[in-house]
Amino acid sequence: MEDQISLGEPNRDDRKVSARRAVLVAVLDPSRKEHRERALDEMRGLAETAGAEIVGDMLQVRDKPDAGTYIGRGKLVELKQMIGSRDADLIVFDNHLSPSQGKHIEEETGTQVVDRSEVILDIFATHARTYEAKLQVELAQLLYMRPRLTRMWTHLERIEGGIGSGKGPGEKQLETDRRLVDRRIADLQRRLRDVEGRRERQVAGRRKHMSVSLVGYTNAGKSTLMQALTGENMYIADKLFATLDTRTRKWSLPNWGDVLLSDTVGFIRNLPHHLVASFRSTLEEARHADLLLHVVDASHPQAVQQIDTVNEVLADLGADATEPILVLNKVDAIEDRSHVDVLRARYPQSVTTSAATGHGLDRLAAAVADRLGDGYVDARVDASAGNGRLLAFLSEHTEVLETTYHDSRVTLHCRIPRRFAYMLPTDDETELTLLDGAMPSGS
Repeated sequence: MEDQISLGEPNRDDRKVSARRAVLVAVLDPSRKEHRERALDEMRGLAETAGAEIVGDMLQVRDKPDAGTYIGRGKLVELKQMIGSRDADLIVFDNHLSPSQGKHIEEETGTQVVDRSEVILDIFATHARTYEAKLQVELAQLLYMRPRLTRMWTHLERIEGGIGSGKGPGEKQLETDRRLVDRRIADLQRRLRDVEGRRERQVAGRRKHMSVSLVGYTNAGKSTLMQALTGENMYIADKLFATLDTRTRKWSLPNWGDVLLSDTVGFIRNLPHHLVASFRSTLEEARHADLLLHVVDASHPQAVQQIDTVNEVLADLGADATEPILVLNKVDAIEDRSHVDVLRARYPQSVTTSAATGHGLDRLAAAVADRLGDGYVDARVDASAGNGRLLAFLSEHTEVLETTYHDSRVTLHCRIPRRFAYMLPTDDETELTLLDGAMPSGS
């Protein structure tokens, strides 16, 4: 039975970001290399995606954040004046604040404060559609909000399923006791373990097919690229984190055959730790893929920093075992051609594409086929023509280049994935010869 808590008088302070007049604030470390005038661009995009109207911004460069209020005392006074003059009712920090820092800023300014993590969680809660995504987002929200209970709510209206409501816990400032929150967290973790088990079996079941996963910074054009490559209609929107769920479609590579192409959730700088942990199962496709395509918005002025961010997240997830193909996408949006020339010089193995116009997609397909071919061996299989099980296996899992029948025997020249070369359903009448002289993996 789900836990229920009797309702008290709700506090009118709503934690949602949408329909709020917001002032953006960021404290920058002097070592951050991006242009100062663009430092708030990403946070602005996040806040607007969450539904806020940006009415002002403030930037401070400090070697070390203030322990109590994150920004300095002088900037705090300036922030309070800006809030009054702009009629703002929300402060959005492009930093991760401690519970006490958020509380102190709210007390000093009389205005609600949300930090970068809370805005991202709010966006994820709005965009979650599937059962798994909603479980993951709610768990991440609760783990983030638990140490902030005294500031964020004065009661919890009801912990029912939590799934499908579209409203994250803590959306209203209500009172609860941590025992019930901990119980809900444990319940969500149990449900996610069940989902993860099913996903792992699902991913393992696809191992008979070669798989390719799209990874990249949010809004890099992965969904548009997947649609262009597979011909399948995909949900596409010019906003951050438009899709959260992994989607897998069949991609027919010219002169190669079918592979499974998966699109995964986008990454972002300083992605909340709880969110990365909660969405780890969703990224199983990327961790087990035969090849990763790292899609980059080549038109973005901070493309290099975004590439570094994605590489860091992939390493954290353990999905960096094989070198991805770097796809410099959206080249049609680049006005200064020297920008893409600089990127190509920095990443000489990259492939330039425009998913919107189709530019470079043939070269990308060829590059993928070439890389996947590294995991194949040429083989000659001589077997009984009546061995239907073997012939069906070869037809499904290999590229049959030539077939020759003689009497009751059949000889096939095939390209076989190395991981399948030792799994052939052979018998005493079957002879397998690897033409490149290599031994099958696992033999």
